[in-house]
Amino acid sequence: MKTNRHIQVGGLLAIAFVAFASSAGAQQVTGTPGSPGATISIDGKQLPAPDPKFGGVIKEDAKDSKSYWPPTIVPPKGAPNVLLIMTDDAGYGVAGTFGGVIPTPALDRVAKAGLRYTQFHSTALCSPTRAALITGRNHHSVGFGVISEQATGFPGYDSVITKDKATVGRILRDNGYATSWFGKEHNTPAYQYSTAGPFDQWPDGMGFEYFYGFMGGETDQWTPYLFRGHEQIFPWIGKPDYNLTTDLADEAIKHMRQLNAAAPDKPFFVHFVPGGTHAPHQPTPEWIQKIGDMHLFDKGWNELRETIFANQKKLGVIPANTKLTAWPDSLPKWDTLSADEKKLFIKQADVFAAYVAYTDHEIGRVIQEVEDQGKLDNTLIIYIEGDNGTSAEGSTIGTPFELAAIQAVNVPIADQLKFLDVWGSAVTDPHMSVAWSWAFDTPFKWTKQVASFFGGTRQGMAMSWPGHVTDVGGIRTQFHHMIDIVPTILDAAGIKQPEVVDGIKQSPVEGVSMTYTWDKAGEKAPSKRQTQYFEMFGNRAIYHDGWVAATPPPQPPWLMGTAKMPDVLTGYKWELYNIANDYSQNDDLAAENPGKLKELQDMFMAEAKKYQVLPLDNSILERIVAPRPSATAGRTVFTYPGALTGLPPSDAPSILNKSYTITAEVTVPDGGGDGMIVTLGGRFGGFGLYVLKGKPVYTYNLLNLVRFRWEGKDALTPGKHTVVFDFKQDEGPGFAKGGAGSLSVDGKEVASEKIPHTIPFLMTIDETFDIGSDTRSGVDDKDYDVPFKFTGSVDKLTVKLIPPTLTAEEQKALEKGTQDAKDAAH
Repeated sequence: MKTNRHIQVGGLLAIAFVAFASSAGAQQVTGTPGSPGATISIDGKQLPAPDPKFGGVIKEDAKDSKSYWPPTIVPPKGAPNVLLIMTDDAGYGVAGTFGGVIPTPALDRVAKAGLRYTQFHSTALCSPTRAALITGRNHHSVGFGVISEQATGFPGYDSVITKDKATVGRILRDNGYATSWFGKEHNTPAYQYSTAGPFDQWPDGMGFEYFYGFMGGETDQWTPYLFRGHEQIFPWIGKPDYNLTTDLADEAIKHMRQLNAAAPDKPFFVHFVPGGTHAPHQPTPEWIQKIGDMHLFDKGWNELRETIFANQKKLGVIPANTKLTAWPDSLPKWDTLSADEKKLFIKQADVFAAYVAYTDHEIGRVIQEVEDQGKLDNTLIIYIEGDNGTSAEGSTIGTPFELAAIQAVNVPIADQLKFLDVWGSAVTDPHMSVAWSWAFDTPFKWTKQVASFFGGTRQGMAMSWPGHVTDVGGIRTQFHHMIDIVPTILDAAGIKQPEVVDGIKQSPVEGVSMTYTWDKAGEKAPSKRQTQYFEMFGNRAIYHDGWVAATPPPQPPWLMGTAKMPDVLTGYKWELYNIANDYSQNDDLAAENPGKLKELQDMFMAEAKKYQVLPLDNSILERIVAPRPSATAGRTVFTYPGALTGLPPSDAPSILNKSYTITAEVTVPDGGGDGMIVTLGGRFGGFGLYVLKGKPVYTYNLLNLVRFRWEGKDALTPGKHTVVFDFKQDEGPGFAKGGAGSLSVDGKEVASEKIPHTIPFLMTIDETFDIGSDTRSGVDDKDYDVPFKFTGSVDKLTVKLIPPTLTAEEQKALEKGTQDAKDAAH
């Protein structure tokens, strides 16, 4: 039916409205058609919904015409607000809600008002889990087979969420929700963080209208790499007590209040994902003191496991017949440790636990705001404790400098003890011993990164919606996965997955709704998820109808990829578990039931082909340094005309593992110059070329372990100068190689030094490339305080990169990551 240009008002106007409703696939229509208050709920098959036909009357004179407002799109009647919460790097035994010793009252609150789920799973790693969570599809299906910083050029691993896989943010937004995202955002390709974009895979491009958070896998909680929308912001300036976790809760509460004031009846979707408890572990001093006074960890990690295990049985969050898996031989038992070791390790656990409790407290403030607005009864709250198992990336002894540990550089116990009183403060970016991580994954084996065992993938999760989740305080044992959250939200809202978004046919959501578990009958209902594959770094598993086939890691994840790996297809052992009777994957039945094992192995390969898991790849460090598309790809000369701040590392010249020359043309003012010329990185790793009390200085900060320094003896005179730092890397393949550096002014060398090592793989994660000043933290706190703005002017800056010239054999050795090349990382 075509709308008549001269249609009359009244009954015919209503007919025109119904005609639009039919064409748009409306579910519900309210209000007077054409009035400003008219609303419509669409069937959502096509997003965005087609524009309605004009249903009024247009004549030559406005007084003879009738206006007609298109109806506002609203969600279906009864659709709830949605608060989707997830913490970071926390295994099944962390939260008190699931038997842990750390208090988590906010998670308790959701569990008591709803349900606890005891067989809910992640992918074993950060951004892959998050991609699955927001798309309802397996992580390889949406390009996140690994974290975005390790992306490679295959569809399952390129960190690109293709346009046939719209996120839950986009679906809810186009169906009338107010959508927002607070906290960690690890689903933008790492090479697209700059203001040059593109922004289609930033939160707003994925349907989240408001974003306040940090980009990447982690950030310093005191001076975070923070964005509002696309703009970098620095809210901690002038706030000595600032911590990001509180700030995120403050901003979420503020945003919800603004929404409530502007449109109190409009449902919201708030995705709240703070950085806790991913390293660096940086809670406030008050929380460290509070948890420390509880003495939760004084008896060590072995007794902690026993305590958590007993608590879990008492709470009913593990079956009564569950076995506690064996302690690994590769980790020390508590009673073998020295007094100094115990003292250090207790502090590490105290600070981690403080971070857990602090994060839960701030989440509780957000939940309380929902209640204070009178909206708790119509809000679906999903609270997931951890996006993977507890992290083993702190090494077997922990570290005060996490950026060192993830590059397989250990800090001796004696040196760590020097930071005991400031552990968790701004002068550390700490992580804890793997042994704690293993204990916090009780009752399971393994940790984060290990997709084949539940220590890497089992997450505590609670869900509530008063009047809808009716078996209040119950426990659910059905096998589910992150991909099941999106269909659960859509089901609750009465919204179907779109068939077409922006003209692109959508691939099916791969998850299943969990709403069938909400009532009392759901307690005994069979799981609607019969099959689920797992894969990360070549470690793989397949679940099917109560059975799991899994490959034990050939090397533990805390070696951070520095160990030689077996052939990814033929070098892995497989084990078999009947988890219907063996909750913790304790009893390997592979020898007893080779037929079932073969069946599941074949099933894994079928799933791998279906969901873009191939090609399998067990490399880790090699993928970090692999080339990716970016503004720097293929470039060796970078020229900047003057001051600049905030360029992300992916778009800055990388001086890692190569020779380079930095040339700065500067003007020194009368009275002498002072300040930063150029820097990348900060307190925990990086470099800076600057003028200090008139003298030129180049500092190379090797992961806060040692600083190499070149300094001129004479101050720069007023006027124009050319300051050059030239570094020639030692010849041959390998990472972290040393070299010779030379600092010169106006063609005259003023300092030279040879250094034995450089940073192997990562100079920084959350600091930026700055010219003319220094944001966040300085490369040497003893020399200056940020922002250390240069008092003169940087007229031109040029960085020239000189990649090593290798023989074919050397290049092959570097690309394959042979043991000799990897040894340099230690």
